[in-house]
Amino acid sequence: MSDGSRRQFSSLSLTVYPKEVESEARVVKAPKLWPTIIQGGMGVGLSNWNLAKEVSRTGELGVVSGTAVDTVIARRLQNGDEGGHIRRALSHFPSQVIAERILTRYFRAEPRKKDETYMLVPKPSITPSREALEIVIASNFVEVWLAKEGHEGIVGINYLEKIQMATAPAVLGAMLAGVDYILMGAGIPREIPRLIREFAAGQAGSIHIDVIGATDPHLLTVDPTEIFGDELPVLKAPKFIAIVSTDILASYLAKDEATKPDGFVVEGHRAGGHNAPPRGKMNLNESNEPIYGDRDEPNLAKMVALGTPFWLAGAYGHPDMVASALELGAQGVQVGTLFALSEDSGLRADIRNQLLREIGLDHLRVYTDPAASPTGFPIKVAQLEGTLSDGEVSENRYALCDMGYLRTPFLNPNGRIDYRCAGEPADMYIKKGGNVEDLHGRECLCNGLTANIGLGQHRRSGYDEPAIVTLGSDTEGTKIMLESYPQGFSAREAVEWLMRTKANLQK
Repeated sequence: MSDGSRRQFSSLSLTVYPKEVESEARVVKAPKLWPTIIQGGMGVGLSNWNLAKEVSRTGELGVVSGTAVDTVIARRLQNGDEGGHIRRALSHFPSQVIAERILTRYFRAEPRKKDETYMLVPKPSITPSREALEIVIASNFVEVWLAKEGHEGIVGINYLEKIQMATAPAVLGAMLAGVDYILMGAGIPREIPRLIREFAAGQAGSIHIDVIGATDPHLLTVDPTEIFGDELPVLKAPKFIAIVSTDILASYLAKDEATKPDGFVVEGHRAGGHNAPPRGKMNLNESNEPIYGDRDEPNLAKMVALGTPFWLAGAYGHPDMVASALELGAQGVQVGTLFALSEDSGLRADIRNQLLREIGLDHLRVYTDPAASPTGFPIKVAQLEGTLSDGEVSENRYALCDMGYLRTPFLNPNGRIDYRCAGEPADMYIKKGGNVEDLHGRECLCNGLTANIGLGQHRRSGYDEPAIVTLGSDTEGTKIMLESYPQGFSAREAVEWLMRTKANLQK
């Protein structure tokens, strides 16, 4: 890069990077071989770098969400990059030319005004542009790098298998930052172990993309040397944890070395966010929620017999449940809701306060919505006035798919790949060959989850995208925490509370 380019980069980045200072009160515990607590990688930016860092400092596994993180980083930059954190991370990115391009496009020294519309990042595509690859790679690097900065704890990143078109560049970006764990659910993540090995060897990495109506395979390939050339560092292979709902899927992945993960999170149907559909025919109860039965319960004896470390998730956010999981042969637990409601998560303060108030009064209902997600998976939605769970708010939202993370590629009648999403306008979806039955009750998760963290889109019409809040169905742990911390609690306090029973068992 020329001296002129360096001067331009310096002026764009403002060269003001606050460095975190460790205090005696923030002693970092050395990481263990395997964590007992995995903090859930939730939502869009809900599990942000700050939350993951706080959990990692306790010696447990802090996890950032990799879902739509390119949008999160681009919008933080448009808001002026408060604190200079993104620019600080980008100053360590292997290619300063790429970092400069991203800052030139998205960073605003004069922050975006509240009545301005955010510039969008490119939609995920089976044939991504160079610009699309760069922002995905760099944003995953930034989020992991910030989570790992200033301590020796372990950090993971969580992805959704359903968002296949972003997976390869996202994993590369996280590995560039030295991520310790990659976790993935919402599908069958059979290709991630191979992808990790390919990137660790400095080779091109590929992911098969499901294209409706196609008979030939479609691959999305990312070549690190093509993007970084001589600037490509040696990449460390992170551990991979597959998130599964049953021992059957775990056994399938474990039987072949090519697909075998380093561990499993066994996630029950009480877990927050997306849930696996019930096995067999979908039946609904009187509240129109999916009915789960004995077939949907994992056989933990078979999980133990696999000989692979596993963690239990879904209503395990209580010290007694941690102890129970350990006694059942698990390595520990994954907990989401408790950390989502901690003061360190990315959740908007007004939404957090509303949720904590409702939980404290025993008024909060978390509904397993069989239709809201364009993925077709059930999803747990907190019923909050003013969000998309409010019928009037949902009814008044104009259907629009402008972010596109959950859109599905399909082969159109001309033999070309096109994309559709059940969250887009009905006439467009049907014109593209979608079934009208798919549209009932669908919501836009991309825009709704982004609004949860204060980065929701403002439309030129004056309309602000409403939030949609996903939580687990078990909020008992949060209610108990509020008895000791009525003004709210930190992630560190949540970890210390969860580990109480284990500490007593070890005495």
